[in-house]
Amino acid sequence: MWNIDLTLVDVARVSRDAYAEAFGQVTGRPLVALPQLAGQSDSEIFFEALALNDIPAGPAAGDDLLERYLARLAAAFAARRGQLVQHGRAQPGALLAVAAAARLSGVVQSVLTGSIRPNAVVKLEAFGLDGHFDLDIGGYGSEIYPKGAQLLRVRSRAQDKYRAWFGAGNAVYIGDSSRDVEAARNGGVTSIAVASGRSTPADLREAGADLVLADLTDTASVLAAIDHLTPAVAAG
Repeated sequence: MWNIDLTLVDVARVSRDAYAEAFGQVTGRPLVALPQLAGQSDSEIFFEALALNDIPAGPAAGDDLLERYLARLAAAFAARRGQLVQHGRAQPGALLAVAAAARLSGVVQSVLTGSIRPNAVVKLEAFGLDGHFDLDIGGYGSEIYPKGAQLLRVRSRAQDKYRAWFGAGNAVYIGDSSRDVEAARNGGVTSIAVASGRSTPADLREAGADLVLADLTDTASVLAAIDHLTPAVAAG
């Protein structure tokens, strides 16, 4: 399982513009203060943005606002599809690493991302990454669950679809933030942390990452890390 933003791609500028547009359309107020994005879902970001921008929302109103916001966010991001390559990039080595992992025997790849599914698909398509993932079993930012709980749901969907058990020993989550490491631990899998985001290698080790990579540029090292953390796959 892969995180997307700052692990596989960096489209932060486009994302911020889409967040601001959708937020203003739904609340009638400008997005003055943007929350910390690393490791957060789009749903979490929205509710934190409401608080940071002093916009009250009770439980019922909050649910309605979130539903409308996520719809607007998908539309705002889709309208910026052409800007992704212009203002963003695939992370160095990402395409080669994902493609090489897809060729490993017995491997299924999916995503666990803070992005809502429509936006996750747009990001992957923009950089030619989408063909390597089973996106139907993935976890996305429209789900109002912490990433660790989402990971458990991804495992369950994968087990139902592939009639196989997925967990520590044959499943690994690859992300760039300390929250991704925490999600892997809470979701019952091992973690490869890539220091391509806001967290330093020391931060990631302190968070408990099983392995830490500087980036994805050394494809052989990425595959070796996956192989090392999934001994059950090698054992059959």
